[in-house]
Amino acid sequence: MTSMAYPHIEKAKGGVPVIAGTNTKVVEVVLDRLAHHWDADEIQRQHPHLSLSQIYAALAYYHDRQDDLDHDIAARLRKIEDIATSQPGSVIQAQLRTAGELP
Repeated sequence: MTSMAYPHIEKAKGGVPVIAGTNTKVVEVVLDRLAHHWDADEIQRQHPHLSLSQIYAALAYYHDRQDDLDHDIAARLRKIEDIATSQPGSVIQAQLRTAGELP
């Protein structure tokens, strides 16, 4: 496989792809596209510190490595779920359960 160059993408600590010159992870831009169905213009409106070139580079990087990044996204979601389920319930949740509003 030919190695592709992405002038706006660099690897941060741990090999995490980020948009060069920012702390924005490629996966953050990708999740905006996948979760909200935003186009590049809307992503830029939401992240005005990013140029359209940077956004398109992040999306191209994702499409060229979709399987790997989809696995990374799934692992991140599992980690979030694990953290959430390991936390004790809040006082409000307990009150709602008592009131029969939550299972």
